[in-house]
Amino acid sequence: MLKALRPIIVKEFRQIRRDPTSLGMLLVLPAALIVLVGYALNFDVKHIPLVVFNQSPGAESREYLQKFQHSEYFDYAFDVHSYADVEELFLNGRAKVALVIPPTFGHDILAGHETHVQILVDGSDANTAGQAVGYATSMTLEFSSALILDAFRRAGKTFYLPIAFEPRIWYNPDLISSRYLVPGLIGFIIMLTGVISTSMTIVREKERGTMDQIMVSPLRPAEVILGKTLPYMAIALFGATLILILGYLLFAIDIKGSILVLYAGIFMVLLGALGQGLLISTVTDSQQVAFMVSVFSSLLPSFLLSGFIFPVSSMPVVLQVISNIAAVKFFLVIVRGVMLKGVGFEAVWPQFVYLTIFAAVTLGVSVKRFQKRAN
Repeated sequence: MLKALRPIIVKEFRQIRRDPTSLGMLLVLPAALIVLVGYALNFDVKHIPLVVFNQSPGAESREYLQKFQHSEYFDYAFDVHSYADVEELFLNGRAKVALVIPPTFGHDILAGHETHVQILVDGSDANTAGQAVGYATSMTLEFSSALILDAFRRAGKTFYLPIAFEPRIWYNPDLISSRYLVPGLIGFIIMLTGVISTSMTIVREKERGTMDQIMVSPLRPAEVILGKTLPYMAIALFGATLILILGYLLFAIDIKGSILVLYAGIFMVLLGALGQGLLISTVTDSQQVAFMVSVFSSLLPSFLLSGFIFPVSSMPVVLQVISNIAAVKFFLVIVRGVMLKGVGFEAVWPQFVYLTIFAAVTLGVSVKRFQKRAN
């Protein structure tokens, strides 16, 4: 069988070498995506432009504003003197957050009375606005707690909190977005490149008129499919390894768990991607149509419905059900569990069951359709 497959495998490698676009998509695209996603796609919002409308220019307000001036989350950009100035800076995009301190701020603090501070946020960017409110709330509560402690200390009394809240973050204690995104990028790239590359391999033969020659060869349909997919499988595995190496070198993301379980998951999602690509190639007759169908059926589910960027649990119930057609959704559980948490096979075996079913169905239907065409 290996002797019979060798000519097809060699032919496919030669075709890939002669096609710079395909070779670039299989090798250069993974490296480019990991750099772009790792550095550009970042959920950690920092350096938010801040303006201050301070109507109580005293020592108390200056001490409060130091919380914002010495923070990496805000950039103290402007001091303004009216709400109209705040609105103008919001409209031209030069500020995202405004801190309004009332005239009685310092007097109320010295008198031991409650005072109010207003936070105005540009809500056109919902993610930045939400995090800005959280940062400002945390800094204000910290400043208020310090005032309470100081007041009790001056009165010679002790102050304690009934509940000591001590949060601990496991697996990604620094909350670095790249540690969450880069492992998921492996499945996204495998699905995208695997489906697109294999979807056009048989369609290319149809357009060139060489499919009939393959049909009359002594090779069986399953052998033809195997010979055409093995080169892309090898290149995709190399691409996945490249992502792991770059993730370690650029973002210090290592593999906490078993590398065998990780590569088993990569192999299974790759089989599913190749099967999906072959299925597309059996129902299309032009490379342009095959490319469009491949992108639509792999890019959108892998990006939007898999949990790569947006949590599946936050989606409407209908979309949560539809998301089960995305094989990457189950692969992400494996790759993030193994790389970030160090889990073993016993924790992710249900995902392997689904990936096995997905690969068996897509490859099985592809072989059946190819056999029907051969007959």
